[in-house]
Amino acid sequence: MPNAFSLSFISALLLMCGCRLWLARRQAACVMAHRAAVPAGFAGRIELKAHQKAADYTLARSHFGRVCLVVEVFLLLLLTFGGGLQAIHDFWSPRLGGLAYGVALILSVVLISAVVDLPLTLYRQFVIEERFGFNRMTATLFLADLARQAVLGLVIGTPALLAVLWLMERMGPWWWFYVWLFWCAFNLLLLLVYPTWIAPLFNKFSPLDDAGLRARIEALLARCGFASSGLFVMDGSKRSSHGNAYFTGFGRSKRIVFFDTLLTRLQPGEVEAVLAHELGHFRHRHVVKRMIMLFAVSLAMLAVLGQLIDAEWFFHGLGLREGNTALGLLLFFLVGPVFTFLLTPLLSLLSRRDEYEADRYAAANASASELVAALVKLYEDNAATLTPDPLHSLFYDSHPPAALRIARLQRT
Repeated sequence: MPNAFSLSFISALLLMCGCRLWLARRQAACVMAHRAAVPAGFAGRIELKAHQKAADYTLARSHFGRVCLVVEVFLLLLLTFGGGLQAIHDFWSPRLGGLAYGVALILSVVLISAVVDLPLTLYRQFVIEERFGFNRMTATLFLADLARQAVLGLVIGTPALLAVLWLMERMGPWWWFYVWLFWCAFNLLLLLVYPTWIAPLFNKFSPLDDAGLRARIEALLARCGFASSGLFVMDGSKRSSHGNAYFTGFGRSKRIVFFDTLLTRLQPGEVEAVLAHELGHFRHRHVVKRMIMLFAVSLAMLAVLGQLIDAEWFFHGLGLREGNTALGLLLFFLVGPVFTFLLTPLLSLLSRRDEYEADRYAAANASASELVAALVKLYEDNAATLTPDPLHSLFYDSHPPAALRIARLQRT
C-alpha cells in the first residue's frame, strides 16, 4: 500500500523528469534557432560547417538523453513499485545468509542495470559517435574494455562492499560514521593507485618525447612551483578523436596526461596555456575542495541513511514487504539521486566558478590569447555547441559557455 513516502518519492520523480525534459527541449530549441549562422564572436574562427556539426551533435545527444531518461525511470520503477527488488530478495534470502546475501543482492541489481545500459552504450558509441566522426573504438576493444571493467569491479568493489555491509551490521547505531571513514579512506587509496595500476590497464601512457614542448612545460611547472611524477601522452585516439588533458593522482603520484589527439591539434603555446589552466585548479586547491565537499555530502547522506535503515515506512513506501541492511543501502542509493536532483545547479555553479578562476591563473602564468586559441580549437574538434540555452547551461554545465568564457579571457 502506498504511504506518504511513496507519494513524496513519486512527486520528486515527476519533478525531476519534468525538469530534465523541459530543459532538454529548451536546449534543442535554442541550438536549432542559432544553427544557421556562426555567433559573431566566433566568425572567422569557426566555419559554418563545423558550427552546424556541433549543433547537430548536440541535438542528437539531447534526443538520446531523453530516451536514456525513460529507460532509467522505467528501471527504477520496475525495481521498486514493480516488485523487482522484492523478487531478487525472495530469490537470494532462502539460499544465502549474512554478508553473502547482501553482496549477491547488490551485485544482482548492478548486473541488471549493466545489461539494461549496454544497448544504450552501444548506440551512443557506435551510432552517435560514429555518425559524427568521433568513434575509433572497435568491437573487439569495446568487449575487452567491458571485460576489464567487470573484473576490476568485482576485484575492487566486492571487498569494499563486504567491508561496508560488515560495518553496517557490527558497529551499532553509529555504523554510518564508520562506513564514512572507510569510504573516505577507500577513495583516497583509489586516487593513489589509479595512475600507476588501473589506468594502464585501459590505455598506453608514454613519456612526452617532444623535447621542445617538454622544456616549455617544465619551465611552466617551475614558474608555478608544481611538481609531478611525470609528463605522459595517452593513446586516447584508439577510442575517440575527442581531445583533452588532465591531472591524475594524489600527492607524489600526480601525473600530467595529454591525449595524443590534443597534441596533434594544438601548437606548443596553446598546450602550455591549457596546462596552465589545469595548474590553476591545483593552485587554488579545487581538487581538494571538491573532495572535501564530496566527503561532507557523503557523511550527510550516510547519516540520513542511518535514520532510515530501521524505518518500515521507508521500505514499504518503495514497494518492499520487509527491510534489511543490504536492501536499505541499495534502496537509498537508487532513490537518492531523485531527491538530490535540484542540487545540480548549485554544483554546476561551483564548478563554473572554479573554471573561471583557473582561466585567470592561466592568463597570469601563460598567454590568455593562446588559451583562447586552444579553446576555440577544442570547441570545434569536440563539436561543443557555441549557443547553449542559458538556463540549460546554468543548470547542467560544469564549464562556462564558450562566449562568456572567451570574453572574460579577452578582457584580461
